Amino acid sequence: MPFTYDYPHPAVAADVALFRNRGGKLELLLIQRGHEPFVGRWALPGGFVNIDEDLEPAARRELREETGLAAGELRQLQTFGRPGRDPRERVITVVFIGYAAEPDAAAIGGDDAADARWFQLDALPDLAFDHAEIIALARDAIPADP
Repeated sequence: MPFTYDYPHPAVAADVALFRNRGGKLELLLIQRGHEPFVGRWALPGGFVNIDEDLEPAARRELREETGLAAGELRQLQTFGRPGRDPRERVITVVFIGYAAEPDAAAIGGDDAADARWFQLDALPDLAFDHAEIIALARDAIPADP
């Protein structure tokens, strides 16, 4: 029987801010949420870390499952854990940033993503969760060239 604690524990997620350079303009990959919360709104690819999984492999798995794409080198941007950032439960997410391994590859929504698309940073759609805040930090942190 697994050990249980007297106090609730937060869930852990891993998200990816994946960029590509298209004609000198930076684009960001987003997924359209296929389920509540925030069904139909756009978000960074990502999801919950499995109990036996490390953080970066979880981020890469979620990216692949939700978009069909792979990232090149990833680096940890920051951890976000403000209570209430996810209405389902207390969720702490570790966000990774990087460039697409194949910038011309087509993104295809899969798993729990209804769609996946590249957006110019100056034309982002309505975002779910606290992803506008995360994207603002990612935009400032991503190197100019892959």
